[in-house]
Amino acid sequence: MSSRRTTNVTGSLVAASFSAVLIFSGTAVAEDRDPGSSKGGKAVDEAPAGVELTTLLPEKISVDNSSEKTAITATVKNGGSKDSGKISLLVVGFDGLTVKNVPGCTRIAEGDLPEGSNSGFSCAIGNLAAGASKSYAVDATYDLSKKGKICLPVQSGDGKKTFWQQGPVPFGTTNPSPDAPATPLLLGTDNEPVNPGADELPKTGPVRELLPLGTAGAALLAAGAAGLWWSSRRPGQRPAG
Repeated sequence: MSSRRTTNVTGSLVAASFSAVLIFSGTAVAEDRDPGSSKGGKAVDEAPAGVELTTLLPEKISVDNSSEKTAITATVKNGGSKDSGKISLLVVGFDGLTVKNVPGCTRIAEGDLPEGSNSGFSCAIGNLAAGASKSYAVDATYDLSKKGKICLPVQSGDGKKTFWQQGPVPFGTTNPSPDAPATPLLLGTDNEPVNPGADELPKTGPVRELLPLGTAGAALLAAGAAGLWWSSRRPGQRPAG
């Protein structure tokens, strides 16, 4: 890509893309039996009164050592007492974790991805009733020679506000199994290479699980993790379309 986004990302980065993709309707998959975890998540913009939006990721995933394929269930939940109104869920991959497909969702154009990310999808949920949740099957690949992170922000339907952001949170293992058929990865764990004798990847530490927040968005973290790029917008700016 000829131009990458800088720390001071504006709403023009994503407004045009989201105004287009949000007209598509997301399709939920079967309910996730695993309650999941909101580790690495934090409320950002204030949600409407009575609405409490969070996301959940599995505590553990498994990566096929031959194909590098893995499957992740991403869930958005309204734990409040009132319906959410129109919202959307974004699923974004970083570093060794690449999001290949999220059925019922629309791929985010490469030029609209945040700094450091490699893939992403936008899922237009519509209204989420009080106490309800919606889950999506995320098809991904994971290069076990790298770290891998995933990020789940929940936006208002017009993309102007981010009510919740989980991540970028890592999946990884500190006990690689290069000779096994698959490698189990744990949520919130920095990954180490599976190649015998490979140099250890630099660690980011537990502070990377939660990104610093700011009223006008957040700066990108030094290790390449993206901040709140979707919440940094010019006052009064409207999505194109």
